[in-house]
Amino acid sequence: MSRFSERRKAVESSLDHQNHDGKEKKVIGKRAVNQHLTIEGDKEKFKELLRRRLIECGWRDELRVLCRDTIREKGVNNVTVDEIVEEVTPKGRALVPDTVKKELLQKIKTYLHDKAFK
Repeated sequence: MSRFSERRKAVESSLDHQNHDGKEKKVIGKRAVNQHLTIEGDKEKFKELLRRRLIECGWRDELRVLCRDTIREKGVNNVTVDEIVEEVTPKGRALVPDTVKKELLQKIKTYLHDKAFK
């Protein structure tokens, strides 16, 4: 049995013992995927793919504009980096194109499927 198969069974087992709250299962599933990607060293590959796609679609430039607008509105001496991040983060997430989200999700699913059946 491969390391991933053992981990997969452990995760499935822990899911069975939860209170079957869909939200809780989703969080546990995300943690398991994140842990697997980190352990295998592939998380950085997916992060790099995401970074490239966001640059290609102009998202990074849009985010820069949002940051500049926030600084102009509040004044350069009246705003902290944390305040900029707090204000821009939700807008930035909303601006990520669905095509980028779908591509990354599909690549992660394919990766996990391939790892599960090796």
